[in-house]
Amino acid sequence: MHYSKLRISADATSKLRSLRQRTGVTPNLLCRMALMVSLEQGALGPIKAPDEDGSEFNAYTLTGEYGALFAALLRWVEEGERPVEPLSNEALLDRLRGHIHRGVGALSVRAKSPVDILRLVPEAA
Repeated sequence: MHYSKLRISADATSKLRSLRQRTGVTPNLLCRMALMVSLEQGALGPIKAPDEDGSEFNAYTLTGEYGALFAALLRWVEEGERPVEPLSNEALLDRLRGHIHRGVGALSVRAKSPVDILRLVPEAA
């Protein structure tokens, strides 16, 4: 999955602002958490991608040194273990935005304080 910049939805951007105020966590880290929360819920499948009217992130800012790991997890969840036909780069980016959108929505309900963010981390970690 190749991209230099990724634009998220206006709704996710608004929710990220609120989450940042409540938790003190930066938007790029919240997006990483949101992505993982959404991937845990399963594949989005072929959906209409959310709008691109919100914040724009540089690839490295969004995923840091773990870009390849996030891409591999996204592919594994969306394509399965043995894909018949791999998704195109554009389809993967749409799904990435979709997962961030869904995950931010879930976080906005679950995280009311910094302590709630800590509760997302398993105790074994």
